[in-house]
Amino acid sequence: MRITRVLGAALLAFGATLALAAGPAAAGSSPSAGPSGDGKAPTEAGTSFRTATEIDQGQQATAGGSTGDYLYWSFPADSGQRPTVRATVKLPGTHTAETWQIDVYDGLRRRQACQYGAQTRTAGQGVSSVDLTCVLRTVRAWSEPWADDPLPGTYYIRLTVVDLRSSDLGQPVDAQVRVDSKDVGGSAAVDGSLAEPLVPGIAAKPASEDDGSSKPAVLSAVEPDDGWSSGWWTDRWVWTAVGGVLAALAGIGGYALTRGPGRPSRVPPGA
Repeated sequence: MRITRVLGAALLAFGATLALAAGPAAAGSSPSAGPSGDGKAPTEAGTSFRTATEIDQGQQATAGGSTGDYLYWSFPADSGQRPTVRATVKLPGTHTAETWQIDVYDGLRRRQACQYGAQTRTAGQGVSSVDLTCVLRTVRAWSEPWADDPLPGTYYIRLTVVDLRSSDLGQPVDAQVRVDSKDVGGSAAVDGSLAEPLVPGIAAKPASEDDGSSKPAVLSAVEPDDGWSSGWWTDRWVWTAVGGVLAALAGIGGYALTRGPGRPSRVPPGA
């Protein structure tokens, strides 16, 4: 009976631990950032890293251009996210074979490799559109200085044609770009975090405001709707707590099995 009470109390503690640990994890999970506050999707693209059009995750941006142009967008990606960049290029009615490519760069302008997806595609003669996809590696909260792992901060999308005939140069095209993310969770967590996300800015040259105060001039204002994560909380804490409770239950159960039946009470001599 005593062992039963102990097991019941342990099970109640296990349920409470799981509920408390899973609550913050569910509240903090954000597979993708929502649209910007004004709800308006951008209708143009930049022509360089410095003029890249800022978009939110989950927001479809459009832009018009010409074959041969470089089109740039930027978006925020936080630790634990695995961004997927999709682009569609609508081509003119008459054209020869064209090869289009989408590239993604991080806040340090390092080109990030695609895990999978059709990053480069050729549209044959008469094809009306071409679809491109790039699934990045999971963004890490921290990395070695010599590594090129994706880190939290601003990411840049560059869309351009890489192979075409000179007769097609300058023809009008329309582009659509969208970024979504999958929240990978604690399986990709690391012990560490960046002091600041990799967002381009000019920290050494403060910009003065009208009231005389000064603050670092930031070149990019994109960030997740709920802000940048601190990097300390992951759902690994949930499974660590679950593992500890299960280990305690296993120990209690093993003790109950190996202890055997209770000893019979002693019979007084001469009874």
